[in-house]
Amino acid sequence: MPPTLPGAGQRTLAMVAGELSGDLIAGNVLAGLKQSLPADIAYAGVGGPHMAEEGFDAYWPIDKLSVMGYVEVIKHLREILSIRKQLRERWLAEKPMAFVGFDAPDFNFDLEIKLREAGIPTIHFVSPSIWAWRGGRIKKIKRAVDHMLCLFPFEPEIYHRAGIDATFVGHPMADKIPMVPDVAGARATLGLQGDGPVVAILPGSRTSEVQRLTPVFFAAMRLLAKRDPSIRFVLPVATPRLRVLMQPIFDAHSDFNLTVIDGRAPLALEAADSVLLASGTATLEAALYKKPMVISYKVPWLTAQIMKRQGYLPYVGLPNILCGEFVVPELLQHFATPEALANAVWQQLTDPALRASLQARFTKIHEELRQNTAARSAEVIERVLREKGRL
Repeated sequence: MPPTLPGAGQRTLAMVAGELSGDLIAGNVLAGLKQSLPADIAYAGVGGPHMAEEGFDAYWPIDKLSVMGYVEVIKHLREILSIRKQLRERWLAEKPMAFVGFDAPDFNFDLEIKLREAGIPTIHFVSPSIWAWRGGRIKKIKRAVDHMLCLFPFEPEIYHRAGIDATFVGHPMADKIPMVPDVAGARATLGLQGDGPVVAILPGSRTSEVQRLTPVFFAAMRLLAKRDPSIRFVLPVATPRLRVLMQPIFDAHSDFNLTVIDGRAPLALEAADSVLLASGTATLEAALYKKPMVISYKVPWLTAQIMKRQGYLPYVGLPNILCGEFVVPELLQHFATPEALANAVWQQLTDPALRASLQARFTKIHEELRQNTAARSAEVIERVLREKGRL
């Protein structure tokens, strides 16, 4: 890490993105900032490849922070805390124009509190799901954040009630994904053979969720293939490590039409007629591609009980949350049987009216979330800098 130089940060915008999803958002925002802010401003902190493409100076690479799972976090906790301490000391000495944290709330909020107490404006992009669970976090957010940038239109009002400035800036995925998916083009790119319906299978990107969901997903796939042998399944594997983990189950199911691809989940979604997937951000991505979907998830019993007690909504999937009702099935925990999953997917494949209704609902979501997020975010950050006397 370069030495701390007092006063050197006064034309620097400090940033931390803790995961690849945050790096993608930050890269887009950086592109917008470079168009609206003076050319001599530098951007530095912790980031990934998308930020680097925009000239970001990464003191540490993003993979130092993007650690998932309790065991992995504990193994790397000393290094993570050391990085946060060094960033805090450096920026308290340099006094950057402002700090922008992209997601990674466990890392960024504590850093933001210290910087804000020292008079450095703090902006955070991606609100934690306080509307879904652990709403008490808003007290900490109020100490940490001058301005929250929100992905969803209902979020700013929650912050305004708590006395926190917030702005809805839309979702960057909604800007990137086409309003009308190119189904034929995606299928051609993936080399999907045949004329039967296509079902995309996304069992998650974390080892634990893949281990829990893959067996039941494949059992459901076998039931669907028995009903209609022409069904084509496409399964994007998130990482090479997961491919090695899943290879035995691939080998054991060579009797139906399965295409396994490395990454490229968006192509799999674009090609699909229906999607069977783990709860998470991918559910929103599937909705933006206007795809019927069946959402599932399994966690250990104790984890499920804790989440149930801390949760506030009857649904976990973002499409259902945004619509305010169960527009697609959520089959969780012991309800996620092969028969139930197969029946739900089959209904979506064979009910044209249901498919048309979902396409209309998801088109409305897409239109609402498509806000030119990079430009809007840059505009808000510039406004905060001017309000705080930093420009």
